[in-house]
Amino acid sequence: MSERAAPFYCPYCGDEDLRPSEEGHGAWECASCNRAFQLKFLGLLSRGLRQEERGGAEI
Repeated sequence: MSERAAPFYCPYCGDEDLRPSEEGHGAWECASCNRAFQLKFLGLLSRGLRQEERGGAEI
């Protein structure tokens, strides 16, 4: 993946006025609450989806 994934809103105040931070990859700043946070992709889960999460009926 070559492009950076951008958050839609601040996880602290919920505002959408976010800007990339100079602190490094995945770092964001919220202009509304004046907080900085970092997002990090950890990887894919090996267990997959459970039956009730898929929304399908059991057969």
